[in-house]
Amino acid sequence: MAGIDREFADYCCELLSSVGPCAARRMFGGWGISTDGLTVAILANLGGGATLWLKSAPGDAQRYTNAGCQRFEYAAKDKTMSMNYYSAPADAMESQPLMAPWARLALEAALLARNKPAAKNARRTPKLPEGNTATRRRAAPKAS
Repeated sequence: MAGIDREFADYCCELLSSVGPCAARRMFGGWGISTDGLTVAILANLGGGATLWLKSAPGDAQRYTNAGCQRFEYAAKDKTMSMNYYSAPADAMESQPLMAPWARLALEAALLARNKPAAKNARRTPKLPEGNTATRRRAAPKAS
């Protein structure tokens, strides 16, 4: 599998720059593109060449699908896995003004993901009522 060169990563940063200054960093054989610490896109080569994958929110799927975009999917342990990223529309890859609405959508998805509580993976510690301690003692039976 051929790697993705820095030139393509820089070009994608230019395309996405309407949402702020972007930085491309190597990750997992591809690149992560972020602005203000938020990952808005990734670059990956999934057999079809280097592709810009935009961050998406669950409610964005139809919009991406209507634009002819593909969901980011990969094989792992004989299963197809997916992530909340969609390929950028072909016409948006031509210029920064055409990419601007998609870049905003990706930034909104990144903001939503950052602000979403991590309840699924968070370990909750039950809060004890005031005055209780972590080690509870049984009360002695009352004398009658």
